[in-house]
Amino acid sequence: MNNVLHLAYLVPLFPLLGFLINGLGRKSLPKSLIGIIGSGTVLASFVVSVWIFFQVKGGNTYVANYFDFISAGKLSIPFAFQIDQLSSLFLLIITGVGFLIHVYSTSYMHEEKPEHYGRYFAYLNLFVFSMLLLVMGANYVVMFIGWEGVGLCSYLLIGFWFKKTEYNKAANKAFIMNRIGDLAFLIAIFWLVWRLDSVSYGDVFANVSKLSNTDIIAITLLLFVGATGKSAQIPLYTWLPDAMAGPTPVSALIHAATMVTAGIYMIARSNILYSLAPLTLNVIAIIGIATALLAASIALKQNDIKKVLAYSTVSQLGYMFLALGTGSYVAAVFHVMTHAFFKALLFLGSGSVIHAMGGEQDIRKMGGLSKYMKITNITFLIGCLAIAGIPGLSGFFSKDEILAGAFGKSPVLYAVGLFTALLTAFYMFRLYATTFRGSFRGTHEQEHHLHESPAAITIPLIILAILSVIGGYVGVPEFLAHGAHSLNTFLQPIFAASQPHLPVHEVSHSTEWVLTGVSTALILIVVIFAWTRFSKKPDTEEATGFGKVLANKWYVDELYDAAVVRPLHKLGGFLDNMLEKPVIDGVVNGVGKLVNYGSRQLRLLQSGQVGSYVLLMVLGMLVIFVVQFFLRK
Repeated sequence: MNNVLHLAYLVPLFPLLGFLINGLGRKSLPKSLIGIIGSGTVLASFVVSVWIFFQVKGGNTYVANYFDFISAGKLSIPFAFQIDQLSSLFLLIITGVGFLIHVYSTSYMHEEKPEHYGRYFAYLNLFVFSMLLLVMGANYVVMFIGWEGVGLCSYLLIGFWFKKTEYNKAANKAFIMNRIGDLAFLIAIFWLVWRLDSVSYGDVFANVSKLSNTDIIAITLLLFVGATGKSAQIPLYTWLPDAMAGPTPVSALIHAATMVTAGIYMIARSNILYSLAPLTLNVIAIIGIATALLAASIALKQNDIKKVLAYSTVSQLGYMFLALGTGSYVAAVFHVMTHAFFKALLFLGSGSVIHAMGGEQDIRKMGGLSKYMKITNITFLIGCLAIAGIPGLSGFFSKDEILAGAFGKSPVLYAVGLFTALLTAFYMFRLYATTFRGSFRGTHEQEHHLHESPAAITIPLIILAILSVIGGYVGVPEFLAHGAHSLNTFLQPIFAASQPHLPVHEVSHSTEWVLTGVSTALILIVVIFAWTRFSKKPDTEEATGFGKVLANKWYVDELYDAAVVRPLHKLGGFLDNMLEKPVIDGVVNGVGKLVNYGSRQLRLLQSGQVGSYVLLMVLGMLVIFVVQFFLRK
């Protein structure tokens, strides 16, 4: 067996061990040891992932079958891992960024009680383990196990401070909305079993010709519904902004390295199926760009520093789905990677700000923090520049590749995508200028305690800032570097089989130069305008008019509450009063009452009087004689 197969299981095993040790020993282990175990296990996984990455760089694919997970008739589903270029890249993102978030957490969560501190790191390790299982699985069932695992961990971590009712509601919302998507994913798995008697990637993709066009469209649409839940797309996106209820490092982990990238990974992994379903690709592109635009518009008027970043994540995920819908699979994965760097940086930077502000998250009560938090200020600025798509930074390369692919498919998609990019630049520099520029608008008590965060917080920020600058150079487009798109070359074996089935949307190099020049110029203008505007006059007043609609998130939550939640509650109340209590409870309780009544009556026979027992015996004998007499006749 190849060395890769010998060592692959160690990648998820290390975080699983961290979960068990910290979870079981949370009441006895010291905080320092809990932090070392939690962070060290993820670091160990990262080291193995780096080694695996270089083993598959030559185009190799390894499948390790460990044992039969399900075996019934013709159906055999092994518990197996598949190690190739796509999974190895995600392993680096999950373990690399995950390790930095763990280190950051050792300081950010230091005030927690030891048992809560241990519980936090146990959940965090379990989260990383589940995501690793998701991307390493060699079939859809193992992927689904990890898929459900990250859903469970998001519930546990969003509701980590469970004594606050609103945090529990946010956790429930995330869990329930994801179950909707997960049901569709599960139906797609059953459909594959029905049609192909297998859910292993190798079998499914090799026998895709056995599926009818209806099968392919149905399966891909069902998988996409699952992706809309996990990766927060219309209509199942409203859970993600509420997920800010959890600790800030959790927000960074969910938004950057784990859960929300699961849907993109699943579609990228299933690229052959999707390339044979142009209708589904069109649906994905439209949903993706609509989500990107909707979330970006909402972010314009949010004042909670984490909510701005949350809606930014929803919008950036929309970009990734736009890339998938146009067949630009490499561009989607590329943006997953760059987004992991700058979004983790921005969330952890916001956590540094909240830490310095004593828990305050309203940017209207901040301002002028650049004087007190120089490292946080510089690194946060780099994150803002990267997500805005400023040339030379990571977001520039991945964003422009997505927009070029959109232009090749439809100029309308490109125009909406470019407009969304301008909104992104505007709300990010509204956020930056309101938080770090101008004068401080908080209380004197807050100003007195303003300080830079400790090294355990600032060092991960610095590393992520460096990655946000240089991370895009693995994907320098061909028109700039004459074919030096290293990431495209690396991922080519994954997507090669799907390319013949995709329509050709060639964009000439001269057109790409024009598109890049136009988008860069417009973004720079927006950045300068937002920087100047909000540095001088922060947006501190309550929103009015259309701004109020954006501040209230287009009232989508209220719409869902009126159209879905309340009718379901009323239906539940009706069924409770008309069916459950009188019929179901009546039958169940009636059986219990009947047995209780019968036992009470039979109890009277046990009187303790010998004469009564003799009489009953004689009567019993008479009954037996009479029955035998009639039976003989």
